[in-house]
Amino acid sequence: QVRLVESGGGLVQPGGSLRLSCAASGSIRSLNVIRWYRQAPGSQREWVALIAGGLATSYADSVKGRCTTYIDDIKNTAYLQMNSLKEEDTAVYFCSVDLGGTSYWGQGTQVTVSS
Repeated sequence: QVRLVESGGGLVQPGGSLRLSCAASGSIRSLNVIRWYRQAPGSQREWVALIAGGLATSYADSVKGRCTTYIDDIKNTAYLQMNSLKEEDTAVYFCSVDLGGTSYWGQGTQVTVSS
């Protein structure tokens, strides 16, 4: 079992930046694949990014070139650095891992991009 806690969301103007955190209750390196998702009001949950093996990353086209995900082994935390934010990035952001056939999710952190 693993517990994930997201933080770092907030209100930011278009063009601004935020760094989201996903703190894991155990060794984050052992989780292998960490995925980021987001869900805007009235929309389905959308995959945003993933990091595998602590190094390999992949991004949705909607955020490619503007987001970077990485992990800090010492802090057992994954991060999603988001730059050049747009109003359409407004959503609740979640991190998720699959472990032993079970998907674990954090509680989410709200990102609002507005002038």
